[in-house]
Amino acid sequence: MCNGRHIVVIGVCLLGLAAELAVGASQPSGSEPPKLMDREKEIALALSSCPASVADKAAVYVLEKSGYVKVRESQNGFTAIVQRALPNSQDPQCMDAEGTRTFLPRYLKVAELRAQGKSPEEIRRYVADAFAKGIFQTPTRTGVDYMLSKENLTPNAQGHVVPFPPHLMFYAPYLTNADLGLDGTLGPDGNPVGPAFVAGEGSPHALIIVPVGAHGNGAHSSDGHPTAQ
Repeated sequence: MCNGRHIVVIGVCLLGLAAELAVGASQPSGSEPPKLMDREKEIALALSSCPASVADKAAVYVLEKSGYVKVRESQNGFTAIVQRALPNSQDPQCMDAEGTRTFLPRYLKVAELRAQGKSPEEIRRYVADAFAKGIFQTPTRTGVDYMLSKENLTPNAQGHVVPFPPHLMFYAPYLTNADLGLDGTLGPDGNPVGPAFVAGEGSPHALIIVPVGAHGNGAHSSDGHPTAQ
């Protein structure tokens, strides 16, 4: 069960997420490539974002020097990946079929461009152009991106990488916090106070954020996971 403290903590972190989802900033801010993780550890971390009913059959991607590579095919439409907004951040995500169709291609291309040594500004231009040409697309229906890992590290509004609790993200293009009935009261982080709120409100990349309790999916913790094939 979520509480006020979780709302505040997650709100701070998702300022960075909302900025990343904007077309003009849909790429990692750092210019150096992320440090590569041990493959088995990264697989476990990616799967820790999924609920138990999803993890066993989700596709899995891991990061290598040239970009992400798929190490397991999906049997249920979901994709698990440790997305990195900054070289030292880690955002384990478990996207449904709609997120796999719309979010994943951007994540993969950005990692590839970064591995090629492209600057943040070059990546920004590429992403904006790709959206304009319809190469990258925004979600066209409601869906879910699970972020249930307890090892989330994401940039906040100041660009610092900080931990945040497990949560759910629902695609909600152009939705606003007023649509959720929030009265405009802001917490210390500058985000709306409520049991759920919208990150990137009013934009095609808007997400409903719902904090949840601690993720107890021990079968897919960093200590154990299904073997990727």
